[in-house]
Amino acid sequence: MSYIASKLIGYLRLMRPANIITAIADVLAGVAISGYFLTETTGTITLDFILPVICLCLAAAGLYGGGVVFNDVFDADLDYVERPERPIPSGVISATQAIILGAYLLLVGVLGAFSVGHLTGATGWLAVAITLSALIYNKWGKHRSWGPLNMGLCRGLNLLLGISIVPDALTQYWWMAIIPVIYIAAITNISRGEVHGGNVKSLKVSAAGYAMVYVAMIILAILQERLWVALPFILLFIVMINRPLIRAIKDPSGPNIGKAVKGGIIALIVMNAAWVAAFGQAPFAVAVLLLLPISIGLGKLFAIT
Repeated sequence: MSYIASKLIGYLRLMRPANIITAIADVLAGVAISGYFLTETTGTITLDFILPVICLCLAAAGLYGGGVVFNDVFDADLDYVERPERPIPSGVISATQAIILGAYLLLVGVLGAFSVGHLTGATGWLAVAITLSALIYNKWGKHRSWGPLNMGLCRGLNLLLGISIVPDALTQYWWMAIIPVIYIAAITNISRGEVHGGNVKSLKVSAAGYAMVYVAMIILAILQERLWVALPFILLFIVMINRPLIRAIKDPSGPNIGKAVKGGIIALIVMNAAWVAAFGQAPFAVAVLLLLPISIGLGKLFAIT
C-alpha cells in the first residue's frame, strides 16, 4: 500500500465514516420534526429549499468527525495498551496530524451551521455547544460517572441542530433532545464494558433506557396521528437494538458488548427515519432509511467504536 493511500485510510479510520452517516440522520430527523419538510407540497424541491439542509448535514458530519478524531487524540496513551491497531498508536497518523484534522472538521461543522443560522440565530451556537460538549466528553466525561449523559448531550444537541432550521420550532420541540440523550447514554453505558466485558446489572439499566426511548417514540407517533406510518420503522429499531443487547446480557463478554454498541449506533438511522415518518412525509423517511445500508457497508470497512 502506498504512503498516500495508507494516510488516507488512516484519516478515514479516525473519522468513523459509518458513524458520521448516523449524525447526518440525526439532523434530517430534526429537520423533519421542525416541520420544514412539510412546507414542500408542490413536489418540486428547489435549491433554496434543499441548500440549508445540505449545509446542516455538512455541519453534522464535521462536528461528529472532529469529535471522534479528538476522542482518539485524548485516548492515544490508553490505546497504545488496549487498541494498538488504531491509527495514532500504530504510527499511521501522528498525534499532530490528528489534531489538525480534528480542528479542521470541527471548524467546518461550526461554519456550516452558521451559514444556515447566521450570527443572530441559534443554529451556529448549537454547533459551538456540540463542539464544547464533545471535547469535554473526550477529555474528562468518558472517565466520569456523568460521561454517558455528556455523550448523550452531544446527540441531543445534534437533533436540535436540525430542528433549528425553523427557528420557532426550537421553542416548541426543544424537549425532544432528551430522547437521544437517554438513548446515547444507554449505549455509552454499554460501551464501558467493550474491552474487558460488562456486567449484567449495568446492561439491564441500558435496556430500561432503550425501553423508555421506544415507548416515547410510539406515544409521539400517536400524538402526531401517524402511528401506522412510523410503526414499521419503530419495530425495526426495537429489533435492531434489542437482539444484540439480549445476547450481551446472556453473555457479557467484550465481543458481545461490542456488537451491542455497534447495533445501537447503526440503529440510530432507523430511529431517525421513524421521527421523519412521524413528523414529515413518508418518502423522506424512506430516504433516511436508505442511509442504513451505506452506514452498515462503511462499518464493515472502518471501525465503528
